[in-house]
Amino acid sequence: MSAHCQVTGRKPGFGKSVSHSHKRTNRRWNPNIQRKTYYLSSEGRRVTLTVSTKGIKTIDRDGIEAVVARIRARGDKI
Repeated sequence: MSAHCQVTGRKPGFGKSVSHSHKRTNRRWNPNIQRKTYYLSSEGRRVTLTVSTKGIKTIDRDGIEAVVARIRARGDKI
């Protein structure tokens, strides 16, 4: 499962870890990605989304029907 949110589009951030001696090594900051299943009452079926925690809050605020319509309008397949 890739670290990519289907709702918000959040992806990993990249940068450097800097030690006490100032030696720099590559690192990445992954978003908190969860696999969540939601029920679409308009279609009578369940959809499984990979969403970040911010995406879950967006679904709670706007509703799953509106979020799925936005994802489909963007051209992504569910």
